[in-house]
Amino acid sequence: MEERRAVKEAYDELAEDYTDRADPESSSEPSAPVRRFRDELDPEDELLDAGCGPGGETLALAGENGVGLDISREQLTLAQGNVTAGLVQGDMTELPFTANSFDAVSAMYSLIHVPLEGHRTVLEEFARVLRPGGTLLVTEGGMEWTGSNPDWLDSGTEMRWSMAGPESTKEDLQASGFKLRGMWEVPDPTTDDGVKPFFLADFL
Repeated sequence: MEERRAVKEAYDELAEDYTDRADPESSSEPSAPVRRFRDELDPEDELLDAGCGPGGETLALAGENGVGLDISREQLTLAQGNVTAGLVQGDMTELPFTANSFDAVSAMYSLIHVPLEGHRTVLEEFARVLRPGGTLLVTEGGMEWTGSNPDWLDSGTEMRWSMAGPESTKEDLQASGFKLRGMWEVPDPTTDDGVKPFFLADFL
């Protein structure tokens, strides 16, 4: 609980700084896994963007059929001006939605802030709210690492991460009922030289 509270307070505090660095309009072309995820969505598909921040590129795909969830109230406040989707404050380890509510789930740069012992719980929650045959797009860390940056984005705010790494994430996806279809390494917009693996998987 302490780790999640620290992440929430950090994202509340540096909301504007994060928006400037992670602005979805800063890149003219979505990454390959996002394009593939986008192309497979039907116009009526209901999408959950878990850890939506100020309203990223995946949440915008679903329009009014989308729901953005974030632990940070300030991030959701910023998202109100960027998307037409519904917005909900909540924790990914205990999603406030009934089973079989969504056709697709995206979790961009958000699972990496959940303590390691909660990663499989989050993936199991994604499986619970997805309809059979639904699609998940999730990012993880390129290696197993837990730590913090006391001055993230030169904001003076400490941010914490808990990255399970690719192999552990593959195991957790399979254990949670997902079939992995692809993995890509994509540059992280919040770092100068880092990359994050993107996983595209179907819920069986």
